[in-house]
Amino acid sequence: MTPTSNGRASAGSATNCPLCGSLRTFRWLEGPDRFHGRSCVYGLQACSACSIVWLLDPPSPEAMSDHYGPAYHRMITRAGEGSAQRWAAHHDVVERLKTDGAILDIGCSSGSFLETFQGGAWKLSGVEISAPEAERARARTQADVFVGDILDAPFQPGSFDVVTSFDVLEHLHRPREVMAKVFDWLKPNGLVYLGIPNVLSWEARIFRSYWYGLELPRHLYHFSPQSLKHLMASIGFSEEWVKTPPLTYSEYSARYVCDSALQGLGFSRAPLAVPTSPGVPWRVVRKAWRLTGLYAWSHAAAYAGAGPAIEAVFRKLP
Repeated sequence: MTPTSNGRASAGSATNCPLCGSLRTFRWLEGPDRFHGRSCVYGLQACSACSIVWLLDPPSPEAMSDHYGPAYHRMITRAGEGSAQRWAAHHDVVERLKTDGAILDIGCSSGSFLETFQGGAWKLSGVEISAPEAERARARTQADVFVGDILDAPFQPGSFDVVTSFDVLEHLHRPREVMAKVFDWLKPNGLVYLGIPNVLSWEARIFRSYWYGLELPRHLYHFSPQSLKHLMASIGFSEEWVKTPPLTYSEYSARYVCDSALQGLGFSRAPLAVPTSPGVPWRVVRKAWRLTGLYAWSHAAAYAGAGPAIEAVFRKLP
């Protein structure tokens, strides 16, 4: 990773790593909010010691809603409810480790993951920042869903056997405090199951500021397997396993590259935040890419530990 300067003077003064405290930090890259097609440029700082990457001068918690919006929430909900098998593998991971108990899903959205445990031997709970999505989750799962900031949730210590959180940790202003709260909420021998983007993936290295997993400025911290392990160990968790599964963000990342090239030629199209239906030729090309190059690419990257996402399970020892 090579540092790049973006001239944001106020950001350059705070160079200590927020995760490990090291002074061995450098400017990593800069980029705009490509999802919404906005021009404001954001800078990212990286730590050579633990490999965490973080957003410099992030929007305040009160201002973050301006960087999400209905289009973003629609996309997240659509991804969570995309197919009946969307959460099958995640459900199986939990069931292999625990067969019953109390489960909390942080960032539960409309409850599509919690719904896979409905009717079984599980007590369901969730945390969701969006009130409409939380209401949908309650209606479809009968789960106890808290609406608001994770750190304000009133769950008692030792309440849960399993806590899950998928694509949430990178959005948090205070990830260490949240994981410490999760540690407190778990029963002895309880498990936390996390899913987040991998900032040291091959896709992140190739696409750089065009990598979809950056999601500037909504993603405030960008983890690697190394930095995630460091964070969780510092709180007291024991590692069960950490892996990078065979999936990819390359289609969206390539879309950002194409959009930038078109803008350079004087053309423009609606950003990814504006829903559009792809034409037949593009659907054919996308299908062929998924079945050939994309399949080989994603599995090779996963095998090398450089897939674009991280899945990890940590345990609270008795």
